[in-house]
Amino acid sequence: MNKIITIVGARPQFVKAATLSRQFEILGINEKIIHTGQHFDANMSDIFFQEMEIPKPTYNLNVNGVNHGAMTGRMMEGIEKILLKEKPEGVLVYGDTNSTLAGALAASKLNIPIIHIEAGLRSFNKQMPEEINRILTDRISDFLFCPTDTAVKNLKNEGFESMDSKIIKNGDVMQDAALYYLNQATNKSHIIDQIGTNKFVLATIHRQENTDSLENLINIVTGLNKINKNIRVIVPTHPRTRNILLKNKLNPEFTLIDPIGYFDMIMLLKSCEIVITDSGGVQKEAFFFEKHCITLREQTEWVELVENKFNILVGSNVEKLEQAFEFFKTKKSDFSLNLYGNGKASVLAANEILNF
Repeated sequence: MNKIITIVGARPQFVKAATLSRQFEILGINEKIIHTGQHFDANMSDIFFQEMEIPKPTYNLNVNGVNHGAMTGRMMEGIEKILLKEKPEGVLVYGDTNSTLAGALAASKLNIPIIHIEAGLRSFNKQMPEEINRILTDRISDFLFCPTDTAVKNLKNEGFESMDSKIIKNGDVMQDAALYYLNQATNKSHIIDQIGTNKFVLATIHRQENTDSLENLINIVTGLNKINKNIRVIVPTHPRTRNILLKNKLNPEFTLIDPIGYFDMIMLLKSCEIVITDSGGVQKEAFFFEKHCITLREQTEWVELVENKFNILVGSNVEKLEQAFEFFKTKKSDFSLNLYGNGKASVLAANEILNF
C-alpha cells in the first residue's frame, strides 16, 4: 500500500498515530489524516499534533458533543465523502473509539481494505461501548495488528484464522511513543514545577461506566479523597468529567487540573508514586514508566498487567481502592519484563503495510 487514510479522534489515537506517521514518512507511504473531532478541546487535540510533530490533519470533521449513535453516524457520513474523493488503498484505524468504528464501517461499505492497529483486545464486558467498537471493527478489518499474545489468542478463539483476514503480532505502538518522546518531555515539560510537588499519585477518570453512574463516581471521589489525606492526588480532568462533578455538587479534596499534553502526561507518569485510572492506555503507560496501577474497572483488556501483579482491578469499590493503594505503597516489582515488544512495533507495522 502506498496511499492510506488514517482516522483519529481521541488522545490515545494521536499518540499511536505519531509513531506510525513517522515511519510512513520514512518509507514514502502517502498518508492523509482525518481528525473526526471527537476530542476537540485544544489541550486534548491540537497540542498533541504540535508537540508530537504529527502531520497536520488534512480533514477535520468537527463531530463532537452528541450521543454515540449520532456521533458515529455523522462521522461515517463525513468519512465516506472523503474516501470517495481520495480513493486510498487502505484505511487505518486505531483502538476502540467511535472514530474507530465509524472509519472501519465507512471503509467496509466502499470495499476499501481496513487496517486495525491494537486489534484483538477484549474486556469481555459488552456494557462498555469500547468493547462493542473493538469487536465490530475487528470483524470487518482485513489486517489485524495485535499488541500482545493474549490479543492474538482472543482472535484465534473467535475463529479469525478461518476468516479472510491477516493476524500480525507487532507489539504496542504506545510503548514506541513513550520511549521516543521521553527525552523531549524531560526537556520541554514544566508540569512538575507547576503542581509544586514531586510526591503525588496520578489519577484519571473518564470512562462512561464511572462518569455516568453517580454511585460509581461518588465512590471514586470518596476513595481518592481518602488517599489524598496521605499523599496529594493529581487528576487531569476532561471537561465533561469536570462538568459532571459540578452538576452533582461533588467536592473533590484532591487536585483537579486542566487537560494536559502528552509531554506533561509523560512527566506526571514518570514522577508519580502510583497511578489510579479507568483508562486502558494509561494502564500501559504506567507500566512503561515503571509504576504500579490501580484500575477503576471490573475488567481490563491488559490482562498481563494484572496477572503479573503490576495492576489491581478495584472497580469503584472504596475499600478495594484503599487496600490496593496500601499494597502498592511498599511493593517492589521487576518492570523489565517484556510484555509489549521492544519499541519497534511501529517499524514492523509500517513495513507490513507497505508490502500489503
